[in-house]
Amino acid sequence: MTAIKAENCSKWYGQILGISNVTWTTPGTTPGRLTGGVVGLLGPNGAGKSTLMKLMAGLLRPSRGALTVFGASPYDDLEVRRRIGYTPEHEKAWDELTALELVTVMARLAGTPRTRARDAAAAALDAMGMTDAMHRRVRGFSKGMRQRTKLATAIAHGPDLLLLDEPLTGVDPVARAEIIERIRALGAAGKTIIVSSHVLYEIEALTSEIVVIHRGQVLAEGNVFEIRRLIDKHPHRIRVECDRPRAIVRALAEADHLSKISIDATSVTLETRDPDRCYDQLAAAVLDGGLVVRSLGSPDNNLGAVFDYLTGTPR
Repeated sequence: MTAIKAENCSKWYGQILGISNVTWTTPGTTPGRLTGGVVGLLGPNGAGKSTLMKLMAGLLRPSRGALTVFGASPYDDLEVRRRIGYTPEHEKAWDELTALELVTVMARLAGTPRTRARDAAAAALDAMGMTDAMHRRVRGFSKGMRQRTKLATAIAHGPDLLLLDEPLTGVDPVARAEIIERIRALGAAGKTIIVSSHVLYEIEALTSEIVVIHRGQVLAEGNVFEIRRLIDKHPHRIRVECDRPRAIVRALAEADHLSKISIDATSVTLETRDPDRCYDQLAAAVLDGGLVVRSLGSPDNNLGAVFDYLTGTPR
């Protein structure tokens, strides 16, 4: 079953456009099979990420088109909403409650029976590394602890789909690494997880499956390397750090696929219109010349480069 399916979905607020004609599907969770995973929703602030998240969560109704979750409208179908866990970007919470009390209340609101809600809340907090702090009041929590508590409220009722809107905003590096590890573990366990962020390295740390959204429209989707291949009409950069970069220049200077060569004392950067051919010739030059290579890679095989290409941002 498809977890999320949007067909020509648009949402506007008066004269302000949230998203425009979004058509997109993502794999769902098939009973008995672990088919979940993490998908990154990537875009700058104001791109339409939160609007799309709220449509998926059933908090908004499309102005035009349709968006379904597990085959039904999340806005109209209560049972579908109970299969969704959602963490909004904002920080509002009942600060006077303990973490356990807060997550228990949210589990009850999501449909968990009263007899099981407290145990489910404790298990969710434990999964988020909050066991030692579950009896403390939320008002005294650090940013990282608050984010982990929010994640616990999203998973306590056992949803099949998790919608996490900017879950790493403002947390320190240690807490960020711990939260990333826990989100990835949930995806590996079979949950379908949509994580939105405008921070490239956060999405890159979570998944290579991305949806790029800009000005309310989906520009690209899929594996970051597949997307990169779609835009290979742009020169592809390859950077080599070695003991004799001029030897590489001499070996490849006449190659017709190269559009630019940059060199300094320790490295050479090649811009090529045919990456596969360039890598083959580069390997031959290194072996024939007996060069000592310290590093070899492409500055373009990352989310930053992909996003810049797709949105037309100058490098």
